[in-house]
Order: sequence, then C-alpha cells, then structure tokens
Amino acid sequence: MNETTARWEDLHLFLSVAREGGLSAAARVTGRSAATLGRRMLSLERSMGRELFVRHERGYELTGEGRDLLVELTEIEARITRLAVRPGSGERRLVKISAGSWTTLLLLDNLDRITGTPADLRLRFVSAETSLNITRREIAIGIRNARPTDPGLAGQSLSRVEFAPYARAGAPDRWIKVMADTPSARWLDRMTGTDAVCEVTAPRNSLDLALAGKGIALLPTFIGDRQTGLDRAGSTIAELAHERWIVTHQDDRHLPEVRRAIDRLARVLGGR
Repeated sequence: MNETTARWEDLHLFLSVAREGGLSAAARVTGRSAATLGRRMLSLERSMGRELFVRHERGYELTGEGRDLLVELTEIEARITRLAVRPGSGERRLVKISAGSWTTLLLLDNLDRITGTPADLRLRFVSAETSLNITRREIAIGIRNARPTDPGLAGQSLSRVEFAPYARAGAPDRWIKVMADTPSARWLDRMTGTDAVCEVTAPRNSLDLALAGKGIALLPTFIGDRQTGLDRAGSTIAELAHERWIVTHQDDRHLPEVRRAIDRLARVLGGR
C-alpha cells in the first residue's frame, strides 16, 4: 500500500471514529480493532500536523481542527456519492427524514403525497424527540422547532405549531401525563405533578388513551383537530406554540430526491 492510499484509508477511518465518538464503536462499524484504529488516528495526526481528537475515558472528542476536517471530508463524501449515481438508472434513492412523534404521525398519514404516485422516492422515517445530526448525514432532512443556525445547514419555514387539551365527551377531568424531555411534557409535569390518570413514555400512547376516553391529552392541534371523537377541552397554550422548519444540508438540498421530498413535505406541513 503506497503512502497516498494509506492516507485516504486513514481519512476514511477518521470519519468512522469521529461519527461514532470512540474507538470501540468505530471498531464495530469498520471491522478494525480498537488498537488498530488508535494507531491509525495517531499516525494521521502526525502526518497532517494536526491534533484531531481529545482522548479521554468517555471516548474520542473532536478538537476544533478535527471538526473542520470532518466537515471537509463529509462534503467530499457527499460529492463522491452523487458522482456514483448513474443518471437515468431509475433507482429510487433513499431519503432519511427525522421528526418528532406527532409530526411523524402526520407524515405517515400522508405517505403517498410524499413518496409520489407512483412512488419515486424511498423514504425512511426516524421518529425521535431529539435532533439527529444532519452535518454527519445521520439523516437528510430534519423537521425542527427552530431556524437552523449552523452555517452548513439550510432551512425552510413551515406553519407554526400550537398545543391544546383534547378529550372525549364524558372523559375524566384529569391529564394523561407524558414522561419525555420535551417542552409539552415538561409543561404537563408542572401542571399535574403526580395527579395524572396515567403516565406514558411514548407521546402516541396519550392519544390512544384519550381516544379510549381515559382522560385529557395534550396534543398539537394538527393532530387533535383531526381525531373523530375528540374535542378541545380548553384553549391553546400560548407558551407551547413554536416554529417549525424543514432543515437539510446546504450541499444536499439540491439533490433531486431531496428537493422533491422537501417540496412535498412543505405541502403536507404547511410551508410558508
């Protein structure tokens, strides 16, 4: 293996260590031993004259130079991926979309509008209450609660989200509490304390219980207003209203499959 080939391989291994945050996790992804990866990262740092990692017991944390290199290599990786796609091959490219539980539920109810009829997109929905890393290409598109501030990301504004209480007629006048690290769950915790009809860890389960007439669920209006049998049990809660944005990487937003997905998501979610 010549020096140039070795350097490229080290850079490829660097991507795995940087994305996984440590040697053990990167070893599972690359098939190399942790000891080998450690030696290769040290060799890469010496050859480049850069300190790329801060090494500690919890793993490998990127330095400022390491983060800069990660961004540069990620952009190169994306360009190589685009070049590797054969024009006119007819292959449906995978687009990974991340959103919270409620937005994911709405998107799944409108799946055909997003994939196209006949389908020209292959989608993977990642339902998560936390934000996945778009810069590292964990996902292609994220539905976020705020305008992106990272200079490498682009955003498109959507309609605002509001929350209100919902219940069936005759349901107990007690909240169904969601145990999650979200603004709406924290609001419920302040309002109810331990006086809840039931506690659930999955937001969707609060909707199921409300539909069963077991109590009051705190729901986004774009979900609650669509439920047959549920009525608003109070006004919208001003402090829980927030923005909603489609966020993607600057370099990826012009890819044909990502552009189609963005345009269709905006139509479903109320783009502005």
